[in-house]
Amino acid sequence: MIDDNIEDKNTKKTKIKKEKSKGREVMEWIVCVLIAVILALLVRYFISTPTVVQQPSMETTLMPNERLLLNKLSITIHSPLKRGDIVTFEAPSVTVVPSYMIDPNNPVAIYNKDINGIFAKFAYYVLETTKTSYIKRVIGLPGDHVQIQNGKVYINGQVLDEPYLQPGVVTAMLNETYFSDVIVPNNCVFLMGDNREYSSDSRSFGCIPIDKIESKVLIRIWPLNKFGKV
Repeated sequence: MIDDNIEDKNTKKTKIKKEKSKGREVMEWIVCVLIAVILALLVRYFISTPTVVQQPSMETTLMPNERLLLNKLSITIHSPLKRGDIVTFEAPSVTVVPSYMIDPNNPVAIYNKDINGIFAKFAYYVLETTKTSYIKRVIGLPGDHVQIQNGKVYINGQVLDEPYLQPGVVTAMLNETYFSDVIVPNNCVFLMGDNREYSSDSRSFGCIPIDKIESKVLIRIWPLNKFGKV
């Protein structure tokens, strides 16, 4: 005869094994999901991420609602910026610098945001859900003498050839607090939008520190009929 106690014990052992097996399976899925999320965040932060053009400041090169793929790897490995590159960067704290705050010897944009707390920093710097970013074109490199006069841009005394601008576009003063004649400081760049009349850029907030540059525009992925390198 079969001992009922032995049978009960075997049944319990089998049940415990199944429960442990299910527990391990759940944990394995949780670990897989966590790894996938971490990898996705690492790729997004250090390598590449998609974005949507929100404003008209780069028309007609980039139109609102177009989708772009951004190259963050070039910034991660500190690849040198070139004149003409289209980049994204953290928006300055002050987008129109009052005249009394302008330092001609240090025409750098003002950043004074104070992000406190681990979760706030994670949302701002990694998820970027609370951060405002701009997209502009590199006009002046470190050490360049940038002058804007007579509707044109001069770099080191020479008129800058800007084939990306639409015919008839002039580069004019945006307001009284205008950075129209600056020497770009070390580790900074002078940025402007292609739609000069409707672009808030270095003309109103000064040069952007290179460490605030987030990415270079890699390709346009939408609409499909414009897919390709920008």
